[in-house]
Amino acid sequence: MTAPIEILLVEDDANDVELMQRALEKQRLTNRIHVVRDGAEAIDYFFGDGNGGGDRQLIPHVIFLDLKLPKVDGLEVLRRLKAEERTRAIPVVVLTSSNEESDLVQSYDLGANSYVVKPVGFKEFSQVVEDLGLYWLLHNRPPVPGPADG
Repeated sequence: MTAPIEILLVEDDANDVELMQRALEKQRLTNRIHVVRDGAEAIDYFFGDGNGGGDRQLIPHVIFLDLKLPKVDGLEVLRRLKAEERTRAIPVVVLTSSNEESDLVQSYDLGANSYVVKPVGFKEFSQVVEDLGLYWLLHNRPPVPGPADG
């Protein structure tokens, strides 16, 4: 039996969350999508003290990360993820409405694996999410954590 495919979706817009979930489920790409609604919750998911999360056992196959988040912005989340050895290899796809060159450059400088600007239209947005899901969940081969990594 194979382990379920895990996606961590870091997104504060409820409409975008729903659209992404529908697009991924339509392609039958995932068994579980974990959603966190702000940057602090995302950091707590990996590094929490136990009071709000910090579920270190559930390492996602890919993280879809918005940049414009409440509490802690997406760039800081990305900085923290790529600074820690345990989370550094998790692919992070920045999926944002920001078309700013500075956000793009900074995201890659911090270790983002991909930067995608969210299309405005429903059909285009759904197609982008389906394409991302196919690539990152079916075609991409991440490193397999060894015994010393856990």
